[in-house]
Amino acid sequence: MKKITNFEKSHEFSKRINELIPAGAHTYSKADDQFPYNAPKGIKRGEGVKVWDVDDNEYIDWTMGLTSVVLGHAYKPVLDAVIEELANGSNFQRPSVVELEFAEKLKTTLKRYDMFKFAKNGSTVTTAAVKLARAYTGKEKIIICGDQPFFSYDDWFIGTTLCPKGTVGNVNETTLKFKYNDIESLKTVIEEHPDSIACLIMEAVKFEEPKEGFLEDVQKLCKDNNIVFILDEMITGFRMDVAGAAEYYGLTPDLATFGKAIGNGFSVAVIAGTEEIMSQGSITEGTERVFLSSTTHGSETHALVAAMKTIDEIEKNNVVDKMWAMGKTIKEEITKLIEQNNLSDYMEIIGLDWLPLMKFYDSEKKDSLAYKTLFLQEILSRGVLFQGMFTQSYMHTREDLDNTLVAFGEAMVVYKEAIEAGSVETYLVGDVIKPVFRKIN
Repeated sequence: MKKITNFEKSHEFSKRINELIPAGAHTYSKADDQFPYNAPKGIKRGEGVKVWDVDDNEYIDWTMGLTSVVLGHAYKPVLDAVIEELANGSNFQRPSVVELEFAEKLKTTLKRYDMFKFAKNGSTVTTAAVKLARAYTGKEKIIICGDQPFFSYDDWFIGTTLCPKGTVGNVNETTLKFKYNDIESLKTVIEEHPDSIACLIMEAVKFEEPKEGFLEDVQKLCKDNNIVFILDEMITGFRMDVAGAAEYYGLTPDLATFGKAIGNGFSVAVIAGTEEIMSQGSITEGTERVFLSSTTHGSETHALVAAMKTIDEIEKNNVVDKMWAMGKTIKEEITKLIEQNNLSDYMEIIGLDWLPLMKFYDSEKKDSLAYKTLFLQEILSRGVLFQGMFTQSYMHTREDLDNTLVAFGEAMVVYKEAIEAGSVETYLVGDVIKPVFRKIN
């Protein structure tokens, strides 16, 4: 494949944006240190599954806005609905009729829940869920799944990571951790903190399948110990299943949080839950006030219309089934390429079919960010925007996959040479990508 070599505007863009915006991005996983040196520094536009950078280089996009774009960039039916609604205004002093329409739509789609509250990002609604759980139970401590990478930028989570600077000092005393697929680790945490745990928050699945009965056991332990069970559906919602992992696995969480794909890139987040818990945020006379969440822009009408149209399009076009099927093909084809290049000890593709993940290992068969950087460098130079996870959309085609496979095959040749050399040093241009959570920049 023809290699991309023109980055003149990209590097100037990177210099300027880092001078004006801390980290040069509004999400740390979009920052320069998360990509090889030759990654596009600024995206100018997107259409379908293609994006163009500031130098007009074209890429097949397998990142899709941190999983937020489920149908495709600038997907016309969603844009048409948004444009029509914008003519009516977008924000008002009293609730818009669109807010009720969206809540009713969610009640039809997310049948497990009674009430809903809208916001603009995931951290807002996960923190709201934790606050509700504490108010409902009168308890303070939280359990999180320690194997899962992110729940919120607020203190109750960030304070437990490698970069807690700026958070309050007692977070590790109130936010506790258990291991995924290890029910005994959860039992131990509950036993060590009797009658003091308000809630447990977790994703039902990431890249490792839940063991038989594990999720059901988590749910039962929560119920038996008066712990509010919160399911983080930011990624699973409207991708794994239209109604999320709760629907797929038959779970009945007390609260759930949604975002990402729900608006096909437009900013929409939702906390959903039972009336008993959610109604604490209501204004029922005579009850103690719980300031659940309050967002000026959480009810922007055009974004809510985008979400309703996105849900319609997902259901009408069987988008979820399509992504499961394509993901299965992706895993099969990538595995073939790995085997053909004799790289089975140094690279693999894992995860459920709807969200495959590639893993990269060094010459000693250990997890390696250096070798991952090399692989990403090589496919980016061949016009594929990829960060390790195949985030599919409705508009990805077999042709897009075939072109991606060509780039991957060529990159694997370079990767194998580096493995045989025992180092990426002579192959890598620029720095190795870094973990998002780290003590020192």
